[in-house]
Amino acid sequence: MTDQNVVVDDEVEVLIVGGGPVGLTARALLERWGVRVLMVERHSELSPFPRSRLINVRSMEIFRQLALDERITGNAFAPEFGNIRFRDTLTGPDYTMANWVGVHAPIPESPALGVITSQDRLEPHLLAGAAAPVRFGVELIDLTEEADGVVALLLDHGRGARTRVRARYLLAADGANSTVRQLLGIGTAGPGVIADISTVVFDADLDRLYERQPSGVLFLAHGSFIRIYPEGGWAWLGQTPGEADRADWPGFLSRVLGIDSEEPIHVLRVQHWEMKAYVAERFGHGRILLTGDAAHAIPVTGGLGMNAGIADVHNLCWKLAGVLQGWAAPTLLDSYEQERHPVAHRTLRQAVANAELLFQVQARRREHLESGAAASEEIELPWSERYFAQLGLVLGVAYDSDAVLADGSAPPDPADEDADYVPSTHPGHRMPHFWLAPDRSTLDTFGEWFTLLTPDPAAWEGQVTPPWPLRVESLPAELGGLGPLGAVLVRPDGHVAARWQDGPPGDSVLSEALTAITGK
Repeated sequence: MTDQNVVVDDEVEVLIVGGGPVGLTARALLERWGVRVLMVERHSELSPFPRSRLINVRSMEIFRQLALDERITGNAFAPEFGNIRFRDTLTGPDYTMANWVGVHAPIPESPALGVITSQDRLEPHLLAGAAAPVRFGVELIDLTEEADGVVALLLDHGRGARTRVRARYLLAADGANSTVRQLLGIGTAGPGVIADISTVVFDADLDRLYERQPSGVLFLAHGSFIRIYPEGGWAWLGQTPGEADRADWPGFLSRVLGIDSEEPIHVLRVQHWEMKAYVAERFGHGRILLTGDAAHAIPVTGGLGMNAGIADVHNLCWKLAGVLQGWAAPTLLDSYEQERHPVAHRTLRQAVANAELLFQVQARRREHLESGAAASEEIELPWSERYFAQLGLVLGVAYDSDAVLADGSAPPDPADEDADYVPSTHPGHRMPHFWLAPDRSTLDTFGEWFTLLTPDPAAWEGQVTPPWPLRVESLPAELGGLGPLGAVLVRPDGHVAARWQDGPPGDSVLSEALTAITGK
């Protein structure tokens, strides 16, 4: 990196590599903390493909914290589209369906509602949600770690120029084929590529066939069918057919959708991609941290991948801010991998199971149809109605790390940890949603600070001294399961850091807790 033709930029605190939903969310979160950020994205613009489809209720809680939830909902699908339907063809009857919990209808466990929208509709809202600079058409091609930072070599494809950027930390959100992960030599664990997939975006006059029963996704005997936007646009995605490069896509779509071959179909874009399934062996090295698909490639079945990446950066960004602003030690960043690595493996297991079962169902339906049996005859599905009820995985994630102080109590034990969510103030869990006022949730008390929720704020006065950002909020005792003087300390990411059910055991207990949590 000593080439005299390389221009040296000013230093930034955090360099984000990758401008998808995860990187854009990190940019917005870090800017709220006052961190100086630069984002680079190797493509010349935001993604033109619909790609990710579901923003679950937990991600919408995060976007509510960023004041982006109403913008995102404004051009998303109505809640009644928050379901999955199974048919043999577009024109056939449903043989089963399942609702996405927390998307199809409001739930008492959250003030937010998940939405169905396309990635190319989401990303502009995230881009507009922060002012930190973004450089499109700029690719990271090399990096070097130093004692006090990272030096990244960037290539500007538009100008053909190379730039060297120094950052205190580098956040990699550069996707499943992450250049950063490869440069670090970090391996992956998991099945790897589980399917070769094609996405075909097309125009056709299908409203009359589709609108009788709205759906976020239609799983067909051959692939899946989606309406891209509320006002129109269509896409099919499924396992890539043989000789795809020479495929008659209009004819293929007519067959798999079961529509009249005379119906005009205008193919707009075709994208071939690999459905990958793995978790990185490590989530970074030193001052370089992996997030989103760079850290874990989650199959799209179940809508878990993008949401897991958004949760990654929500977990990480407050820790980065604390280290950069001096109220947390660098060791706090170790808790990122401690907390998110097990969640990634758990999420991967669920998504791979989703994919395997989906492929089984579709294979059974194809065999059923090829046998000459009537399409309306039922076949047994390999899952129960609870299979798509993933609230335990979405809201029930609990962390066990050095950034959580155990209180000696037993955590809740749901019957099914992925399907069932049991609200709890147990340390490590997401602080439950309770309404404090008609339009104010406990979740609305969290932000760029720690939050102490207590029935008696006066009992905790004088407990905290700088440097930690902290706010104290009143919480009725019956809502938190606390004694009259008890308290719950909540981290900026909404997870319970510590709990004192009966009141402060000493005059410095809160400062001692924050010292232990932040290492400062």
